[in-house]
Amino acid sequence: MTPVCPFVKASRPDDGSSRKPGECLEKHAAEHEGGGKAKKESVGASATVSPKCPFGYDSQTFKLGPHSCMICQALLFDCSKCVPCSHVYCKVCISRFKDCPLCGADIERIEADTDLQSVVDRFVDGHARIKRSHVGMDKEGKVGENKKVIYEDVSLERGAFLVQQAMRAFRAQNVESARSRLSLCAEDIRGQIEIAGNTSELCSQLGAVLGMLGDCCRSMGDAGSAVTYFEESVEFLSKLPAADLEIMHTLSVSLNKIGDLKYYDGDLEAARSYYICSLNVRRDAIKHHPSVSSQTLDVAVSLAKVADVDRTIGKEDAALDRFREAIKLLESLTLKPEEAGLEQRRLSVLEFLNNQLAEKQSG
Repeated sequence: MTPVCPFVKASRPDDGSSRKPGECLEKHAAEHEGGGKAKKESVGASATVSPKCPFGYDSQTFKLGPHSCMICQALLFDCSKCVPCSHVYCKVCISRFKDCPLCGADIERIEADTDLQSVVDRFVDGHARIKRSHVGMDKEGKVGENKKVIYEDVSLERGAFLVQQAMRAFRAQNVESARSRLSLCAEDIRGQIEIAGNTSELCSQLGAVLGMLGDCCRSMGDAGSAVTYFEESVEFLSKLPAADLEIMHTLSVSLNKIGDLKYYDGDLEAARSYYICSLNVRRDAIKHHPSVSSQTLDVAVSLAKVADVDRTIGKEDAALDRFREAIKLLESLTLKPEEAGLEQRRLSVLEFLNNQLAEKQSG
């Protein structure tokens, strides 16, 4: 049964029963693959209006709605009520306070608000699943007698909505909330992949979300689960074209994060293997995008990571060669005026590399 937003007054008879499960995904993919051609062809016959959540929870705007935690600014998770003032927050968020952040009242105790949490869960489950029928416009919103207004199925925005909420929670260190939203997002994308197959768009989305889940697990100290998520992220991203700069960057970052976890776990050979894989991905990216300065910086960072492991396992000559190669790359890098923000990062990496060489010479 397709979930419906619990705040809709009544579902319409034709709200989605006549639409095939994959229809919106196929339409969305066709628009991207055709460069918007389908949209241009249909503009004369209809106008498209993107529906907005009446509570302000959508991916295009920022608004704290009635189900938001005023501390992390994400949707409430593990709702907890302050006694005696009755203000409600996420449990993790309010546990850091002795006084209510809203009214300043002393917090005598915190009680779980399961009823409100149930409402929030229903809202999350139903959000962006509202399907609206084709309707005619009155004089105030007329687009032409032979035209019709199509209210898009906002389920296509559900992923962006969930990621938005997850990022807010993660920034506020409410990691359990972030992980919950991202898990639901990943579940949604997997469902779409079952319908539409391993399209580039869906694989890139899932790869990115799995990487964020890995970050959540890593911040919670669950290295094993983090590695699992990062490896799955790599699996999906590796299926995509190497010419896509953003995808290759995300892939290389996931590989480096696995390498970091292996490094901290003491498995230096495994760490080196993942660092080298990341380095190779970044070298390939430079071949496709030689004029992108950030790629040169990424290669220098990867060289430094591999060199660091080489030095630790006794391969000093190999380490020095990589340090020198990275320094040469950064010293020859000329940034454009619009890339001024990268200068600090370039100088920081360059300082680290020079220090590594100086350490060898002083030793």
